[in-house]
Amino acid sequence: MTIEANTLTLETTQGPVVIKLKPELAPNHVAHIKKLVSEGFYDGIVFHRVIDGFMAQTGCPLGTGTGGSKYPNLTQEFNDAPHVRGTCSMARASHPDTANSQFFICFKDSRFLDRQYTVWGEVTSGMENVDKLKRGEPVRDPDKILKATLN
Repeated sequence: MTIEANTLTLETTQGPVVIKLKPELAPNHVAHIKKLVSEGFYDGIVFHRVIDGFMAQTGCPLGTGTGGSKYPNLTQEFNDAPHVRGTCSMARASHPDTANSQFFICFKDSRFLDRQYTVWGEVTSGMENVDKLKRGEPVRDPDKILKATLN
């Protein structure tokens, strides 16, 4: 992995998902995600919350939506990027500065999230694999990220 790598590949139980990282939108969030990927944090993490017609959420080490990494939460970097199909954005609690390791991928346009969540990337290939993820809140026998790599 190089620091300049701005392509994230998630090998999931449904197939690969390739995400273009956008440090120009959210430099601190992208740097944080790169650090977590380089440490193997996302390997084996489940998609714990998958809502049909909305989004698929992952990044909780507990698989419940209540956990995060060992690092401090991030200060929000809300930007002008729209929440549309394939958008990758950080999940958070009600306070804007509570994003940590959890993120979601939008199944369809969800513009009501614009400027309230930090967009940091977009799926460039493999969205059909995101579409195949098992649904639920929580998901029974959830799909997972087998391996996350930067290139």
